[in-house]
Amino acid sequence: MPDSDDEYIEADSGDEVSHRKGTRRSAVSTRSRTKSAAPSKEKWEEIHRSWDQVVEGADGSIASSVINLLESTKRKRVLRDATPLQRGIIRHMILVLDLSMAMTEKDFRPTRYLVTLSYAVEFIREFFEQNPISQLGIVGMRDGVAERVSEMSGNPVEHISAVQRLRQGEPKGNPSLQNALDMSRAALFHTPSHGTREALIIFAALSSSDPSDIHETISSLVEDKITCRVVGLAAQVAICTELCRKTNPGDTTAYGIAMHEFHFRELLMEATIPPVTRKAKSSVPSLLMMGFPSREVEQQASFCACHGKPTKGGYRCSRCTSKVCALPSECPTCGLTLILSTHLARSYHHLFPLENWVEVPWKRAGKSTHCFGCQSPFPPVPDTNATKSSTAIAAIATASGTPSSNSVSSRYACGRCRKHFCVDCDVFAHEVLHNCPGCLSMGAGVGGAVREEGGGGGKKVKAKGAGKAKGKVSDANGNGSGSGSGAVDEENVMVID
Repeated sequence: MPDSDDEYIEADSGDEVSHRKGTRRSAVSTRSRTKSAAPSKEKWEEIHRSWDQVVEGADGSIASSVINLLESTKRKRVLRDATPLQRGIIRHMILVLDLSMAMTEKDFRPTRYLVTLSYAVEFIREFFEQNPISQLGIVGMRDGVAERVSEMSGNPVEHISAVQRLRQGEPKGNPSLQNALDMSRAALFHTPSHGTREALIIFAALSSSDPSDIHETISSLVEDKITCRVVGLAAQVAICTELCRKTNPGDTTAYGIAMHEFHFRELLMEATIPPVTRKAKSSVPSLLMMGFPSREVEQQASFCACHGKPTKGGYRCSRCTSKVCALPSECPTCGLTLILSTHLARSYHHLFPLENWVEVPWKRAGKSTHCFGCQSPFPPVPDTNATKSSTAIAAIATASGTPSSNSVSSRYACGRCRKHFCVDCDVFAHEVLHNCPGCLSMGAGVGGAVREEGGGGGKKVKAKGAGKAKGKVSDANGNGSGSGSGAVDEENVMVID
């Protein structure tokens, strides 16, 4: 009997649909084409084995690999895009927390619920540290409804207390993403147009219990210019992808899935950076009136206009002399924005971020023996054979998956002053100080340039940036101008012989 594996053709009866005809040969070829056109893997499908990144050093120990892994983790936090962009420094954000039964899962230890509350407290502190003139509100999703955890305000103490009170309860029911978005939209609808409108959602469930069409709610968010970011604690959800894509014009990077606890924290802290202004129409410059009151202490207590409680200390509004307890805030009587000059200065570093420091190779590491910032000793410069060995080890580590941003000499140099720093000073300067200690010690500001001129028996260091900068610091859209004049008055130039 002849083999019919390839010759067999199924013949359907006349009353059946004709498109069901097929051959085994075509089926085999279809399967082969499907295999060749396999889709690319998602990030959560990729497996990284940490033991593959451990490489023995020249002395046979793995101490160098451990130090390399620690430095790569620290450097990853500070390597950001340092391009000066126009950003909204006056922000209005709603933090949406998932309080449903999905938060009882224990893939994050001890539970998703407790880890989320702990990271939410850290996020609130970091948010107001990076954005002191911004406002924040908190909304929860539980039992198919949305509940207000804290009102929109600029006082981090109130928000932290409200989040800590959630520890007394337990997650229950199903989340309702639509109800949470509607409540966030209602809270952000009356915010002034000169600030940004944002919603940060922590979503742990795989479904949403919504009362009506959620797509209409998303369209309303787009009309009101409310941008949304989602941090997922489970698998990717299609409606969250669509929410981020429509509210952020075509950008789906606002939706992130937490791989582990540290990645969860990184995704949250990314939201502390002000968003980039995407449309020129939404950033038409205009003047914004602000008051800068000083703190006063009275001999007798008087009622404040914000809470109606008797206090001795407070701030007087520059326009109507009403008393408020803390800054930044908005005057309850006349609506004037009241801040301190330090608040505005702390928000200014987002417009001109500190440039990333570069790695120093061994051939240029001999000019420094200690860190310029903390004076901690650097590793000594080895001989030629050891230098080649360490370079080869770094190449192997890079090929095995370790980031290549680490310096083989444990030195990182500023591109302006050329001073060498350790990785801890690198992290501190970029995340806390936002200035280079070397440039400041030589008289150059954040936007200044250091230039050496040879002449006579010494060197002259001129600091540009000490002169007058033209342009507004901020406008009615809460955006820094991002541009200044490079002209420096001769009287403001500091010359060091």
